Amino acid sequence: MKNRIKDVWPFLIILASAILLIQLLYKPETRESIIFFPIDQNASFLSASTSLNLTQQKDQVVDWTVASELDTPAYLRQDVGLLFSNGKLKGVLNKWKPNTTSLYQKMKVEDDESNLLQAVAYHYAEIHEGEDTFKSAQTMTSDQLYIIDSSFSPLGSFKTPTTDVQAEWKKSLDRLVTKTVDTSWAKGMKELQINAGDYNALPLTELPAYSSRPYPGFTPAQWAKVTGNLWEGLYKNYAIGIKKEDGAILNPVDSTIPLILLKKDRKEVLVLIIDKKGEASLLRQAISY
Repeated sequence: MKNRIKDVWPFLIILASAILLIQLLYKPETRESIIFFPIDQNASFLSASTSLNLTQQKDQVVDWTVASELDTPAYLRQDVGLLFSNGKLKGVLNKWKPNTTSLYQKMKVEDDESNLLQAVAYHYAEIHEGEDTFKSAQTMTSDQLYIIDSSFSPLGSFKTPTTDVQAEWKKSLDRLVTKTVDTSWAKGMKELQINAGDYNALPLTELPAYSSRPYPGFTPAQWAKVTGNLWEGLYKNYAIGIKKEDGAILNPVDSTIPLILLKKDRKEVLVLIIDKKGEASLLRQAISY
C-alpha cells in the first residue's frame, strides 16, 4: 500500500503543478465589444461627467477624468473616453466592470505647447432582465480646455474666455484646429470619393451635444439606436485600434478627430477616420428602424 502511495504521489504533484500553471497563464479574454441593445426605459444615469483641469502652474499637467453612476446595478458597465489635442487623438480611457453601478477613470496628461483639449466619453450599461432579455442604457459627456503655454504668456487655462487675451487665444487655437481637421477630412473624402452634398457632417467632438436630444430629423428612439450603433463601431474599429483593410491594427493616437457623416435621407451613417499616417478609412452603417 505504501509503495502505491509513493507511486501516485509524483503524479499528484505534477497534476497540481499543471493546474496551477494553467491558472497563472489563463486570463479571461478582455471584452472587445460594446453591444447596443434596446434602451431600458427603467434605467438611467444618476451622474455622468468628463472633465479637464490644469493642475500645475509650473509645468503643463492636465487631469482628465471620466466618471458615471447608473441608478441600478448592471450586468456590465463600461465607459470609453477619447481626448483630442489640437484636432489629434492624444489618449484613450477605457474601463469596464461587471455587476456594478459606477465607474471612475483618471489620467494625467502632459504637454509643452498651447493647445485646445477636447474630450468626449460614452457611458454604457448592458442590463439583463432575464436569460434572453438584454437592454442598454447610454449617455455621452464632453469637456474642453484651452491652454496657454507660451514664452510670451504665463501658463494658464480657460474654458470660456473672460479677457481679451483669452479671446484672442481662443480664436487662434480654434482656427488651428479647424484648419487641421478640415484639411484632413477634405483629403480623405476626396480619396474615398464621398459626395459631401449627400451628408450632414458632425465632428465626433460635437456628438455629445445630442446626448439628451435627437439630431434634427430623427426621433429620440431612432437617434438612440444610431448613437449606440455608432459607438459600437467606434469602439471596435477606432478606440481599441484602427482596423485597416489588410487586417493590420494601427494605434489610433495622433489620428484626426473622426467625422460622422449622416446621409440626408437618413438611411446610412459613415464615420471618416484619418490615421496618423494621413490614410483614410471608413466605417459604414446602414440605418434601420
